[in-house]
Amino acid sequence: MSTYQGFTAEERAAMKEHAQEVKKEARRKSAADKAAEAERDVLAKIAGMPESDRVLAELLHSVVAASAPHLAPKLWYGMPAYARDGKVVCFFQSASKFKSRYATLGFSDEAALDDGAMWPTYFALTEASPEVGERIALLVKQAAC
Repeated sequence: MSTYQGFTAEERAAMKEHAQEVKKEARRKSAADKAAEAERDVLAKIAGMPESDRVLAELLHSVVAASAPHLAPKLWYGMPAYARDGKVVCFFQSASKFKSRYATLGFSDEAALDDGAMWPTYFALTEASPEVGERIALLVKQAAC
């Protein structure tokens, strides 16, 4: 007997945010306007996070900007993401939004992380430190090539 109750409230909220993001993106004018507004949206989303998530999202944002500047910031399901040619390569999921034990750095199938028959695509983030930043930079550089 299945106890499936459908999507959680957090998942439904994320899907609604994604629909709004797509509509907002379609209304923007030039590519430069779209890029500038997308970055402002990401920075505003990060600024509105609880401190524990915000510190990690800020670290990710700065590391991506430095190590893979060709990835464009954008919101994806209400969370910061970084895309190549409009396709998300990596993204952040806050612990607070999804009522999770830890924040997550995730990579889509667009990321070049392939390593044999099995490799990780999600990483738990529990602290923002120089070592964590270096590890993120290595992953993002590999994923974004």
